[in-house]
Amino acid sequence: MTIDAERKMQFLFALRSKGVTNSAVLNAMEKIDRLPFIRHYFTDRAYEDMPLPIACGQTISQPSVVGLMTQALDISPRDKVLEVGTGSGYQAAILSQLARRVYTVDRHARLVREAREVFDELGLVNITAFAADGSFGLPDQAPFDRIIVTAAAEDPPGPLLAQLKIGGIMVVPVGQSDAVQSLIKVTRTETGYNYDELRAVRFVPLLEGMGKES
Repeated sequence: MTIDAERKMQFLFALRSKGVTNSAVLNAMEKIDRLPFIRHYFTDRAYEDMPLPIACGQTISQPSVVGLMTQALDISPRDKVLEVGTGSGYQAAILSQLARRVYTVDRHARLVREAREVFDELGLVNITAFAADGSFGLPDQAPFDRIIVTAAAEDPPGPLLAQLKIGGIMVVPVGQSDAVQSLIKVTRTETGYNYDELRAVRFVPLLEGMGKES
């Protein structure tokens, strides 16, 4: 077994040990290598289960959290998914293996440009990335079957809830940015929304407006 194959096997074992058990999600995370989404000094840590810094003061989430959030979405192959917070593009790439179409939005134009480059390199043709204020979602593309938010809001954002289909699922970290946050699964029903608390997490805050170029 090569070193890369052994590292990948250890990577998948670590995901399973943290609760990522859905076979489709594990297959997607085996297929999409994390390395192309990590730049500069941190490439040697690509297979470790830890968040890493990226440009614009943001982070690439630890793989087990990516896996658990993806698993909670319960994506089916015909689903249209919105991701708020493109970041490195890694989460969107995982989603692209499970959904029919992925729309991803980030307030930092630089991150969107760099993510698009990786999507092109990997041939991920079912992802559309926008530089926009994600706190308002993408009304022109709504409604969505699934929505994932990779930044913490004080409450599940109203504009995003409104863009969720009946029967749709949103996964979002909720809580103050300087405290432990809770990962929440929101399911839209005919009569309202059901909320399930999944686990404690820590994400950068969800901010309104466009980010400054850096």
